[in-house]
Amino acid sequence: MSMLFIEQTKQQLKNSNNPVAKVILNALKALRCGDLPLPRILYTIIFFSHQLVSQSLSYLTRVLYWSPLFKSQINQCGKQLYLYGGMPYLTGKLKIEIGDQCRISGQTTFSGRGCHPTTPILIVGNNVDIGWMTTIAVGNKVVIGNNVRIADRAFLAGYPGHPLNAIDRANGLPETDVQVGDIILEDDVWLATGVSVMAGVTIGKGSIIAASSVVTKDIPAGVLAAGVPAKIVREL
Repeated sequence: MSMLFIEQTKQQLKNSNNPVAKVILNALKALRCGDLPLPRILYTIIFFSHQLVSQSLSYLTRVLYWSPLFKSQINQCGKQLYLYGGMPYLTGKLKIEIGDQCRISGQTTFSGRGCHPTTPILIVGNNVDIGWMTTIAVGNKVVIGNNVRIADRAFLAGYPGHPLNAIDRANGLPETDVQVGDIILEDDVWLATGVSVMAGVTIGKGSIIAASSVVTKDIPAGVLAAGVPAKIVREL
């Protein structure tokens, strides 16, 4: 009943030519949108106070909670790990070794192949960036060299998670060994946004893979590659 009354009142104000009704309607719109005369200096001070408090809490949470929690689950961690935005999602059995001065988004996934007879291993070198929403699925081994840059939403697919045979897939069986392979990113490689790297691929030192490319075969050192599947565009 109250909602019906409010709706009827709103329509009456909208349809009325009375100046008072228009003033009331404009005031209600300003109130709804927060378009009110407010002291700029006061809210500037409040804004900076908010930033200081939120950044301080974020720093303390990262240093005292997320980073120690993540380090407790990996096998080796170098100096000055910068973990931001939470903690990566860890799934499956996986050995992780991380070098010095690495920056890793908390919105990432590190996955190890569960049905592998031995524990898969992820080796990350020094001075490596792993960006937001990146997934690294380790079948046997994934090696990321020094100074590698992996942008947002990359996917290193060391194993697919499902078999090719439809009946086996329907029965929930895992992928076969022939579908699994190592992935190696040599030093100074840069994967741009949305790049996928398939199992069994090595990308040579200093090469750059353009955004949204899918790398299905080895890429030599010192080139720019792009496309689906990725092909060499030019030498760097």
